Amino acid sequence: MNAQLRTITDEVSSGLLSHVLRQLNHWEGAAERLDDFEATASSEAWASLEKYVGVALRCGLKQARDQLRRESIAVRAAFNAVRSRPQLELVADQVALMRRRYMQTESLVDFYVGAVRARANPEVGLQLRACDVMAERSVRSALEPLGIKAPPIMTYFATGLGASILRIGTRLWDGSLSPIAAVRLTYNGRFRTTSLFHECGHQFAGLTGWNEAFAQILNSRLGGLIRSEAAGVRNLRPGSEFAEIVAGWSSEIAADAFAFANTGYASVVALSDVVAGRGAEVFRFMPSDPHPISYLRVLLGVEMCRRFYGMGPWDELAAAWQQQYPLHLAPQISAAIVAGVMPLLPQIVDAALLTPLSCLRGKSLVQIVDPQRVAPAALREMERKAGGSIFTSSHWIWTECIRLTALTGLRYATEPEHGPKVLKQQEDWMIRLGHLRAAAA
Repeated sequence: MNAQLRTITDEVSSGLLSHVLRQLNHWEGAAERLDDFEATASSEAWASLEKYVGVALRCGLKQARDQLRRESIAVRAAFNAVRSRPQLELVADQVALMRRRYMQTESLVDFYVGAVRARANPEVGLQLRACDVMAERSVRSALEPLGIKAPPIMTYFATGLGASILRIGTRLWDGSLSPIAAVRLTYNGRFRTTSLFHECGHQFAGLTGWNEAFAQILNSRLGGLIRSEAAGVRNLRPGSEFAEIVAGWSSEIAADAFAFANTGYASVVALSDVVAGRGAEVFRFMPSDPHPISYLRVLLGVEMCRRFYGMGPWDELAAAWQQQYPLHLAPQISAAIVAGVMPLLPQIVDAALLTPLSCLRGKSLVQIVDPQRVAPAALREMERKAGGSIFTSSHWIWTECIRLTALTGLRYATEPEHGPKVLKQQEDWMIRLGHLRAAAA
């Protein structure tokens, strides 16, 4: 450093040069050590990923790290070329930017590696393998008829109430695009996995343009149908305003419809158990929230069941919600929305499940994913045909894992006295499916 100092103007002190050099050394070294961060997930955890998922993920992480290193090399070269104070100040700014870029890349690596580390426990790893299989099958079977390639999908467990998805191609912290779809499932619901199919519905919609087409259908159809009885409600216009609100929920309604088509009533009752709250909580309305008012969302799921399956246990679920949450508990604006939208639930179901769309190659969702395959009668017939082996047979577990999830959810809903036993069966066959997937890898 002394040799470099002699070539710089006297206005640059050795202390200032050292100050910048220390920071450069720190963030340059941190960038080099990001490989060690990736290694905090064990080789067994990495091996529990589908091979093509692991390859795509590691390739994406390597590209992010390599980009950061290229930037650090450029900053080092700029530092070595400093000959004046203005040049040194410019390098100091570049080091500060490098620090920010490092933190963005670290966040990216931490997110994905943390998701992989969730598989470190062998039993949890097998359960997640099972979830990977079901996610891949549900998305692939829906996309193949449309000529769209299914993306690599990784699942992981985390704490909290809600599942979520980071879709493939999502812009990440460092500006790169996600190389895979990452589905976050909750620990509390890991044996009631219908939320998996809701998140897969988001990925399906993102690749097909379904959200945008569905929102347009809702706006055009509902705008002229919604009655204007709420015209006097402050800050709420009749008709078109309600249609805009429902269309704003299109992405979540679409994902709920996808989950219903894959798992039937199981998805509706699992949603009910997650969003049920105290008093006015289920009527909460936030204009920017893509999630429908919980009260309407559950009753929309009930309407899906009624439309495709007729009368059933979902009628009791609807009655329980209406009894536990009388509309007079709702805030004024929420009550107006509920009253205006409730009569239109059948039309929303038609738009979501039965309307052919150009983005789906002229098909409706039910022509791509048939909810009759998970009708209670169909699930009971599958159970009868399999006899006592349905939850233990490798054949049934491997070929019908999605319908087994639907059957487990149906039984959990209609046989609450056997709830713990039902969930134990789900846990056991998911572990078996994980073993089957590992053996096939």
